Amino acid sequence: MKVPTGCMFTHVIRGSGKKITYQNAGVDCAFVAALSSGFCNWRIDFTYSDTNNRPYRTSRGRTHSECKIDPMRNNSPQRLPRYGKACAHLYVNGVRRVSQCHHITK
Repeated sequence: MKVPTGCMFTHVIRGSGKKITYQNAGVDCAFVAALSSGFCNWRIDFTYSDTNNRPYRTSRGRTHSECKIDPMRNNSPQRLPRYGKACAHLYVNGVRRVSQCHHITK
């Protein structure tokens, strides 16, 4: 994981089957890591792939120029057309730093 020691990238999905009722991703930092200047020029993207790992949808987040110790993004509820996986990606200065995925199955 390419986030500072003391930080965690989290990705939460709620729903059933291909219906996503809630989706959120962000960074949580504790202890000394919480005192750093944070992440500058960041964005969080959500991507969706089928069971053959072929991407079919991307929800690209807005790039935030300010520095934040706890960047976070919610995504709107949706119904996916296929089973597969849903991933969240944190980008800093245009470079992907970390990802977390969940498998979406029956």
